[in-house]
Amino acid sequence: MAKDNDILIRVENLTVGYDDDVVLKDLSFEVRRGEVFVILGGSGCGKSTLLKHLIGLHRPMSGRILIDGDDIAAADGEDRLRLLRRFGVMYQSGALFGSMSLLENVRLALEEFTSLDDEEMDLIARMKLQLVGLAGSENKMPAELSGGMQKRAAIARAMALDPALLFLDEPSAGLDPITSAGLDQLILQLARSLGITFVVVTHELASIHAIAGRVIMLDKQTKGIIATGRPEELRDHSDTPVVRQFFLREAETPVHAKP
Repeated sequence: MAKDNDILIRVENLTVGYDDDVVLKDLSFEVRRGEVFVILGGSGCGKSTLLKHLIGLHRPMSGRILIDGDDIAAADGEDRLRLLRRFGVMYQSGALFGSMSLLENVRLALEEFTSLDDEEMDLIARMKLQLVGLAGSENKMPAELSGGMQKRAAIARAMALDPALLFLDEPSAGLDPITSAGLDQLILQLARSLGITFVVVTHELASIHAIAGRVIMLDKQTKGIIATGRPEELRDHSDTPVVRQFFLREAETPVHAKP
């Protein structure tokens, strides 16, 4: 069992949804410092909804989301801004600004939240791009890049303020297997060399097995967590049929109506 000071994110009895529509209810889990933690599940299970609440885009119906001991839902004003600066986010599409170069995209957070001069901001932005394998591409526009390079640039931008925590939304979506494998290796390299904690939303099996230290699996029917653990343990030893089907990539057995 992890000690309290090893826990970076603690989710307690969390219920989330929109208006009166409950999407997930009574979730409790922890994310440890320095691990790659994956949120997975089938389509419509609430992965994206959970992520939006974890990064503070929506407030929960009930429960708490503690990041390094501070409740992101309860924080307001300057306290909330300080808390939001502790982590970076890479959105599924990359969400780079198309009218800005890669250097300008990565500089955005530095311009907004620091008092560094232009030379210092340029240096930091170049260093972040170098970390993700994009040295020499600083002046390229997003439209000039492949999908994999756009994802790498988005990770560099998320790292601009040196956060200890990064949230990645479907990082492998739309990528070919070779590019996806390269992105997986980048995530592991950053986790190991910089000690960054990653929370990754994905349903890509190859990536899950490549990067995940632990996973939680969400379920649309129960609106909760139906499995927690290492992916290979869940694949080989889970007692829950839908969990085994997911990890073994098995189709559901069709239910035929009686004549």
